[in-house]
Amino acid sequence: MAFDVLIVDDEVDIRRLIAGILEDEGYETREAGDSTTVFEAIRKRQPNLIILDVWLQGSEYDGLQILETIRKENPDQQVIMISGHATFDMAVSATKIGAYDFLTKPFKTDVLIHTVSRALETEKLRVKNEELQVLTGGDIVEFVGQSPAASQTRQKAGRVAQTDSRILISGPPGSGKSVLARLIHQNSLRSKGNFVVLSCAGLAPKNLDAKLFGTEANDERPRNIGVLERAHRGTLVLDDVSEMPLETQAQFVRILHSAEFERLGGRNKVQVDTRVIATTSEDLTTKIEAAHFREDLFHRLNVVPLTVPSLSDRREDIPELAIKIMERSARSKGRQPRPISDEALTALQSYDWPGNIWELVNVMERILLVSSLHLNEEYVSATNIVEAIGQEMNQHASKGRTIDVMNLPLRNAREEFEKEYLTFHLLRFDGNISKTAEFVGMDRAALHRKLKQLRIHNTLERM
Repeated sequence: MAFDVLIVDDEVDIRRLIAGILEDEGYETREAGDSTTVFEAIRKRQPNLIILDVWLQGSEYDGLQILETIRKENPDQQVIMISGHATFDMAVSATKIGAYDFLTKPFKTDVLIHTVSRALETEKLRVKNEELQVLTGGDIVEFVGQSPAASQTRQKAGRVAQTDSRILISGPPGSGKSVLARLIHQNSLRSKGNFVVLSCAGLAPKNLDAKLFGTEANDERPRNIGVLERAHRGTLVLDDVSEMPLETQAQFVRILHSAEFERLGGRNKVQVDTRVIATTSEDLTTKIEAAHFREDLFHRLNVVPLTVPSLSDRREDIPELAIKIMERSARSKGRQPRPISDEALTALQSYDWPGNIWELVNVMERILLVSSLHLNEEYVSATNIVEAIGQEMNQHASKGRTIDVMNLPLRNAREEFEKEYLTFHLLRFDGNISKTAEFVGMDRAALHRKLKQLRIHNTLERM
């Protein structure tokens, strides 16, 4: 997908020459001949890059003054200055103000292309860093796995990636919805554009609007570019869209219809071409019935529905995921990954993983952290897994799991406790029924009956 380059020069022939060169390289160009048309073009949509001539005949402001204004309104804007009468002092001044580079006319075509490419790559890296901060680790693992559920999800994602349709990705928390969204973007025609993630959860309507639409510059603040504008020619992911306030939902419906909006505090229409992917962990139809989500927005987002399976629905993938998470966590922390024994992998497959992939990430990182205390242990054992899962279960309880149980009828609460209790000790004793029965104070036959009654599948039991 093309980058948006604004070319500013008072000579039409030079503007068109530069535009022709860049368009041949796949860039999208706009032109301006003076300060008035420059500011109008920026208000309509923030460009990815501005190529700005120093001397602009008939313009209210010269190039350096325009550069200074642009940098005040948007400190992140990339600008390449050009001039046919350049001096060393002029180049120094432009650099101090914030120009990315300074080119002297006439310049060679390959020099122009190279400089533009470097400037845009710098901008892309900046946006990438912001994305990673927003994702807070959303790219920790690939959407890996050979299970039927994982393979089917990947195939569906691959088919819709080449379309430009809006997508609604549903699935339990921590199942990899943002990872799947990134996979779709990388395989789409927009892969060269920005991939921007906005979390709709936990933000007041005013703050969410500012992040979504951006804010216009005034005497007290610079212009802030919102995620809709940053994702122009790219992909915007609305994470946890079910948490979007109703006031913002109404505005977003109009934007999806018209593809234009106004920055907060501004009056100029900003036109964008952005693909929207929304994710949700909640049933939006239930939210619609409760009047907490607009039905018209749901239908506009749900053009192509995708569902990400829970980790318990693709247990075959857990060993591969665990190994990849261990390797990636070790690299990020400067440690050596520990090999995982077959018994430990089986133990991982026997747990239900209510927190899905993120809970698996927590467990593997905890094992890696503790491994330095057990340097004599070559492999991750089933006991290591049980201990780490036990700590994770305790954390679930401290976050309200006990309250959930207290809200159940006595019989159901007892069953829930027995199921967790027996599952934990089965893992602790590597699936050995005799040892588990002895520890919990039951005979072997009674334990078998209880496991069948509670529908606990003992994949660890040794034959």
